[in-house]
Amino acid sequence: MSMTDLHYASLLDVSRLIRERQVSALEVCRAQLERIFRLDGKLNSFLAVLADSALAAAAEADAEIAAGLWRGPLHGIPIGIKDLLDVAGAPTTSGTEIFKDNVPTTDATVVARLKRAGAVIIGKVHMTEGATLSHHPSLPRPDNPWKAGYWTGVSSSGSGVSVAAGLCYGALGTDTGGSIRMPSAACGLSGVKPTWGRVSRHGLFPLAESFDHIGPMCRSAADAAAMLQAMAGADPKDPTALNAPVPDYLSEFGASLSGLRIGIDPELIEARVDPAVMASVKAALQAFEDLGARVIEVKLPPFAALLGSVMPLLTAQVRVAHADTYPRLADRYGPDLRSMLDTSDLFSAMDIARCVHARAAFTGEMRKQFDDVDLLLTPGAPSPTLTWDEVEALSADQPALMDRIARYTLPFNVTGNPTLSLPSGLAPTGLPLGIQLIAPHLGEPLLFRAGCAFQQVTAHHTLHPPL
Repeated sequence: MSMTDLHYASLLDVSRLIRERQVSALEVCRAQLERIFRLDGKLNSFLAVLADSALAAAAEADAEIAAGLWRGPLHGIPIGIKDLLDVAGAPTTSGTEIFKDNVPTTDATVVARLKRAGAVIIGKVHMTEGATLSHHPSLPRPDNPWKAGYWTGVSSSGSGVSVAAGLCYGALGTDTGGSIRMPSAACGLSGVKPTWGRVSRHGLFPLAESFDHIGPMCRSAADAAAMLQAMAGADPKDPTALNAPVPDYLSEFGASLSGLRIGIDPELIEARVDPAVMASVKAALQAFEDLGARVIEVKLPPFAALLGSVMPLLTAQVRVAHADTYPRLADRYGPDLRSMLDTSDLFSAMDIARCVHARAAFTGEMRKQFDDVDLLLTPGAPSPTLTWDEVEALSADQPALMDRIARYTLPFNVTGNPTLSLPSGLAPTGLPLGIQLIAPHLGEPLLFRAGCAFQQVTAHHTLHPPL
């Protein structure tokens, strides 16, 4: 494989070439930097390209591998970091104007773990303001590499664009209502929202702490498994991080799906769902059945009612995250985040209490689903990726927008269940479609078993934007 072909190779394939010293980490890093400087002027995925430190880390990886020290599959691999995670010496603006000069002196735990695994941090990638729905008006907005003028998903926009465009081999995203899964669907990636607490949130600027998740966004499920392996685990700096053993996720590669039970709610994939999305879901279900899985019809608790019933709780937590700067610096906020923060004043203690009760009830209902099935499957979104103009037109009607983009994602931030997003075809527009698998808490191994098997018999994840 020539250097000119490597940018769309899988993380694990490039890792093998580096380990076998068929290519050097330094060559890979230089090639990625050249591609970033050539293409990202139009895509706007990177906030800061960390060329000097990335080249130094790549050279160090080569020296260690030459000396017989191999740190694992991330050793020498260029990775992008979402802008709300601290990287020592690099800007962490959280997509805002108010934090434009913030340069932390220490790494977020997840960044430190990636570095310990030998990853090369190639840059910080753009995101929406404070991880909400829109970008700050003064900052560049990433564009979808599959087709100009189309949405990139929600806050992990730069993460989705950078990986899809072949500018890095994986990126960290965060997900409060769908911001790993929506960019993954929009950009044709495999993204993991782990169990809440599976990955430490130390060094993350929060949106709504009890909904926030950190996870990998890659081109394949196996690549995402390799990244999560390095990221997951307990952390004394984050008391909410789960103190549970981290299994060998890559061991699920090649495991049989015989007898695996996948639940599907027919109403969920037929009511108010675009025909192209419905067709891709049905094709995915057939692929799983061909692999030996059993598809079982289930009846899920209503998702639509949940979206409205938990928003006061989410919005109140956003206000807590910005308590030090809002309303003191209100004039430096963008209009959408400012509106969300102002809305939080309208909710009473009783409103919040009702949200807590609704969340507990819905979580319990979802837990019972896994008595009868091993995994659940839903569309990634009810329609193909929208244009930016369509998203902006919908933004005036927040309930309609949330139903259109977060119908299948926010419920699993409410419950904390792990999910895996997988590419599942192309829409008539030529943009990717996606499906979502959901597992019980700490069921990531099942997700990787199913996702890797699916990608052994389908080629959706090998399609790339026509750059």
